[in-house]
Amino acid sequence: MAQEQTTITASDTIDTPLGNMIAYASEKGICFLEFNNRKNFEKQVLNLGKMAVSDIREEKNPHIELLKKELSRYFEKGIKEFTVSIDMIGTDFQKKVWTQLLQIPYGKTVSYLEQAKAMGIPLGVRAVANANGANKIAIIIPCHRVIGTNKTLTGYAGGLEKKRYLLDLESGEKRLFD
Repeated sequence: MAQEQTTITASDTIDTPLGNMIAYASEKGICFLEFNNRKNFEKQVLNLGKMAVSDIREEKNPHIELLKKELSRYFEKGIKEFTVSIDMIGTDFQKKVWTQLLQIPYGKTVSYLEQAKAMGIPLGVRAVANANGANKIAIIIPCHRVIGTNKTLTGYAGGLEKKRYLLDLESGEKRLFD
């Protein structure tokens, strides 16, 4: 059965303490949220364009407006969970991985191996890590909460300094990882 193609209807730039983020939304919800200086940013946007149709209008989008408020509150430690609707654009496997990421509680971390085990595919660590890297909705789908098996920071396309900042913010401790 062919998958219905998502239509991107709005975009905006959002200023955060970690720099500008670019957001795209469909009628269903946020489908893209990334730091504009992330590793392979252009590739992420191109991949999104292969899986979605763009019909961006100038009017305000309720999903992006709510996202702006919630991101601001998140960075102020005012919320621990996002309520803004999301529209995951990816393969079925990627969506399963991203859905599992949503189960990692605020302030907690898991290893890639723990994530793969939680999905019932303990030998699929690399596939899970690759899907995490393809996550198009940073912070909301918290791939930053996944760390190396040896408890080290690893693998964040936004950069390890941003990952460290987010984990420190959520844990309430400074310099959780060196």
